[in-house]
Amino acid sequence: MMINKMQYQATGNTFTDLHFTYRIGISTISSIVEVVCEKIWELLSAECLPQPSQEKLIEIASGFAEYANFPNCLGAVDGKYIRVIKPINSGSDFFYYKKYYSIVLLAMCNGNYCFTYIY
Repeated sequence: MMINKMQYQATGNTFTDLHFTYRIGISTISSIVEVVCEKIWELLSAECLPQPSQEKLIEIASGFAEYANFPNCLGAVDGKYIRVIKPINSGSDFFYYKKYYSIVLLAMCNGNYCFTYIY
């Protein structure tokens, strides 16, 4: 079972591909991937994306001032629309003007292109 969870995350194979490869149900694969992603976030989020302290924010601002000539900048923000299947009973909450359903992935980076915030 461990191989298909890692294969999904590493290669981006669809649940249908994994269903045919490992001969387990798509709903089972979906629940396995969901549980594993939640555990990875639970165990690693504090280490990989900690809450920035005042010292860390000063370090980020000095990095932007030194490398990009942007004084007092605390991050570069960008977002991306990720296509999703329409959630049940969501109405038009996830409808994007380009005629598909999506969620927004928002991230902020420091002057060295490292993530400091993800939403």
